[in-house]
Amino acid sequence: MPFMKSANWLRIMRGSVVVGLGIAGCVRLRELLAPLPASAADKLTIKGFVSRRSLEDQQGVKQIPMTEALSRDDIQVAFICTENTNHEEHIRQFLEAGKHVCVEYPMTLSYASAVDLWDLAQEKGLVLHEEHIELLTPDFKQLKKDIAGKTLEEGTLHFTGGSLKPDFGFPSFSGIARLTWLVDLFGNLTVTSVSLVEEKENKYIKMTAHLLTQQQKPLTWMEERGPGLGRAKHVNFRFQDVTITELPAGRREPVGLFMQDMVLFGQKLQGDVPAEELQAEKNRILHCLELADRIRQLSESRQA
Repeated sequence: MPFMKSANWLRIMRGSVVVGLGIAGCVRLRELLAPLPASAADKLTIKGFVSRRSLEDQQGVKQIPMTEALSRDDIQVAFICTENTNHEEHIRQFLEAGKHVCVEYPMTLSYASAVDLWDLAQEKGLVLHEEHIELLTPDFKQLKKDIAGKTLEEGTLHFTGGSLKPDFGFPSFSGIARLTWLVDLFGNLTVTSVSLVEEKENKYIKMTAHLLTQQQKPLTWMEERGPGLGRAKHVNFRFQDVTITELPAGRREPVGLFMQDMVLFGQKLQGDVPAEELQAEKNRILHCLELADRIRQLSESRQA
């Protein structure tokens, strides 16, 4: 009888490494140690973590050097949780080494490099997954339900938060979660103009990007960061029949955001996500990175 692959053949255990042990890295480590039972995340097992700092064992997991993480045959998956400026280099290293990659957003700080990395992953038959937990939050899910079928007339999304570190990148990249919200809610966008106010001595910056939907409706996206600014999203979406000025309170789910994301990543590794969904996600991510690049270019040309 010829050998036939069973449905469980692809559902093998995959050794994983966490690269970067900041807030996100620590969460990834915790989730890998206690994945959601009987889910796709349950097929990921932690083999070590990489950090530029010399650290003791974390939650019983040992630190390993980058060279070991790249070369070990029992490590097939990397979770990249480093500073934004280092994402591109680390993704490339692990893809070249034949490892699947899950990376915190933004994948890179340029559209061209993201396209290049995705081509590399496809060439090697590997999964490249960019985390977007902002699309999994209860308030966003509820907002998306509330506006389904409504016609947008104009809208504003204004985000405030503390000062950015230099390695977070230009605000259109460091704040790409908000841009992703707008694209996921209203479809592909175009950039019409950008303004930037920056007070380096006060660690303050405010970016304002003016966008248009495919129906030529105006959207304004603002990222404002500085000392003492509370982390908040302020929205004003005017539709033909209603105006939304506050985010809805969605129902909290029993599974955390990072675990939901890890389950999705695991499903991709198992080949359980339809090709059309993968393509739609890739298109959205690359469109957002292209918009972020365009916003940065327009801002730089204004200041030249």
